[in-house]
Amino acid sequence: MAEQAPRREQPRLRPAPLLFEPAAAASDPEHFFDLESLEDPRALLERATELTLAFRAAADRATEFQAMAAAQLADPRRFDRLTAADIAERAEWTEDYAKKMVEFGRDLMRSGEGPGHVDPA
Repeated sequence: MAEQAPRREQPRLRPAPLLFEPAAAASDPEHFFDLESLEDPRALLERATELTLAFRAAADRATEFQAMAAAQLADPRRFDRLTAADIAERAEWTEDYAKKMVEFGRDLMRSGEGPGHVDPA
């Protein structure tokens, strides 16, 4: 998997609502959130941009959950704690990236800014 450095400088994006596709539509490789049916390029750009932002926000949030889980699994107080190498293997990361994610997760949990945190803004 590709490695990305954890980041917190950017403000948290609120994802646009994702419209779930029926199973029949999802099985059609040409069908993607009904974008192929939009003929107006302005509407297509707007909806595709909404989806892009929603997927980015979802990926960022999932990364935060991964980091917190990695930190919890590496917690030295756990009798069943995992090493960075074990975490890396489970998550398909490099060991160095697993160490960074453990640290990122610890930072998130210390600051209270993890995925469960609601920004008052």
